[in-house]
Amino acid sequence: MLFFVIFLGVVLVVVATAVFKLHPFLALLISAFFVGIASGMPLLTVVENVNTGFGGLMTNIGLVIVAGTIIGVILEKSGAAYRMAEVVLRVLGEKRPQLAMSIIGYIVSIPVFCDSGFIILSSLKKSLAKRAKVKVASMTIALSTGLFATHTLVPPTPGPIAAAGNIGASDYLGTIILVGLFVAIPAVIVGYLWAIKVGTKIDVEADHEEALDYDEVIKSFGKMPSTFKSFLPIILPILLIGIGSVAALTGDESGFTNFLRFLGAPTVALLFGVLAAFLLLPEISEKTLSGWIGESLKEAAPILLITGAGGSFGTVIKNSGVADQLQQMDLGALANGALFLLVPFLIAAALKTAQGSSTAALVITSSLIAPMLPTLGIDGAMPLALVVMAIGAGAMTVSHVNDSYFWVVTQFSGMKVTDAYKAQTMATLLQGVTTIIVTMILWLIFV
Repeated sequence: MLFFVIFLGVVLVVVATAVFKLHPFLALLISAFFVGIASGMPLLTVVENVNTGFGGLMTNIGLVIVAGTIIGVILEKSGAAYRMAEVVLRVLGEKRPQLAMSIIGYIVSIPVFCDSGFIILSSLKKSLAKRAKVKVASMTIALSTGLFATHTLVPPTPGPIAAAGNIGASDYLGTIILVGLFVAIPAVIVGYLWAIKVGTKIDVEADHEEALDYDEVIKSFGKMPSTFKSFLPIILPILLIGIGSVAALTGDESGFTNFLRFLGAPTVALLFGVLAAFLLLPEISEKTLSGWIGESLKEAAPILLITGAGGSFGTVIKNSGVADQLQQMDLGALANGALFLLVPFLIAAALKTAQGSSTAALVITSSLIAPMLPTLGIDGAMPLALVVMAIGAGAMTVSHVNDSYFWVVTQFSGMKVTDAYKAQTMATLLQGVTTIIVTMILWLIFV
């Protein structure tokens, strides 16, 4: 009966968001109260769990999400995202324009939301397609899949951070970032190959329109920041988190080691990333210091609310008695090797397909499976990082008409919906399947 109540709670979230278009924050909050009350939990305990779950998750990752969003907005508005794209194109040359777009997407979407990244780079994509004499659709799929891979797998994107927080892996963000960067590579490659195979056969109006010349697009953006300054806000936090993770592994408690661990704490590392992003500001004024930061906070607010409500939902489930029931069940078959990873993958894929949001799929799935992990003995940096990858793989599968990103891709490329199903939807399906296979292989090797 308890499992049925939790199932109804998930259905309530999906129906509320997909059918009635209710904001995921309210849908998750209502479902948290429903599961708590329907499971027989005392009413005041329900309220306590909702509050504790919301605040507990914000304690671990709230500031990280805000800092990551600030970095993303500054990269977008300062032209640094364009600079990074231009550097990648310069290094790769124009012989493999689709590969260049895939790599650009992979890099830009680490701090910038995939929707925003696609819009920012849309004119660059069209002008480069014209210059390289390739189909716009193939460049579209290469860019969209490159952006999508790191969006669902690599912190500081909010979805993977929320998943890490829900399953108790906030202390292992360094490992999750490094594993995510690696696991995202096969997903990007699959998207690139699909762009070459299918995208080159799709004709859109932009193929016959006069696009701005590539050099004109770059010039039209004005003076862009240097390469070093553009990449620094991304590289510096990742480097600090990596150093902190290595310092923690040594087990040394000396002052210097603790200092390195302080620098590698995700909140501190991302704040250094914010300071590095300030070097990109074209001017020190109210417009940038208040306006741009204010815009970042507006973007972060709904993500924080959804993530916090997901924490409430997860805490209510965890304290509903489901962990005790799981302990009484024979979960040995799931615990044997990498097969368990299929559970979060399939749950996240079902949620993503049903309600469209990758972030919501990551938040809800991680809340659902969190009680299983201690029962199965899944703990530690690498196992929990791979669980986050499995959830992220499901959250890729698939992008279609109920996903806002699907419409961003179709509208800014001029693809017909039927063509977008062949290109974008199928590409995300292949990305998700490839990612879960790679994740399972890594489990067999390292766990």
